[in-house]
Amino acid sequence: MRRDFTARKRMILGGVTLLVLADVALAAYSWQLSSAPRAPQHHGQEITQQDLLRADIRRAQSIRDSIPAIQKDCDRFEQSLLPASSGYSSVRSELGSIARTSGSLLEGISFKPTDIPNRGMTEVAIDATVDGDYKSVIGFLNGLQRSANLYAVDSLTLASEKPTQASTNVIKVALHLKTYFRTAA
Repeated sequence: MRRDFTARKRMILGGVTLLVLADVALAAYSWQLSSAPRAPQHHGQEITQQDLLRADIRRAQSIRDSIPAIQKDCDRFEQSLLPASSGYSSVRSELGSIARTSGSLLEGISFKPTDIPNRGMTEVAIDATVDGDYKSVIGFLNGLQRSANLYAVDSLTLASEKPTQASTNVIKVALHLKTYFRTAA
């Protein structure tokens, strides 16, 4: 029995020794990998970073080169705006024409101008009410969209109706629009 215990002890001791040697070998291999130079991988990252920077520079140069054309387009747009001296009557006339063409009724047009400093422009908020059936109100909005003048529809709300109205398929829509007038010569 004593022999059996000694053999067992030697086997356990041999197994532990093998595990310690394997651990030392793996530690040496890990240390060697961590101290190895990583220049090729780092160099690839530098090249990618340089390519990104070059692309950014090309994009910035392209934007800088297109600025004169953009400025001309902006000037052309500003010149296409109605002058403030005749803009109110032109807008009133155009909105009335669009309403007649669509078969709707335009009521209560009011203007609220706001000067835009340093731009030579005036922003004009327009409030109005459009009465008609669904098709005519949609036709009015389509006419606004197709107009040569700029109209930005800020909001559409269903307006309250008078209880004495006879027609039930007439809707009343309150519109809040914006347009712009040129104030500088």
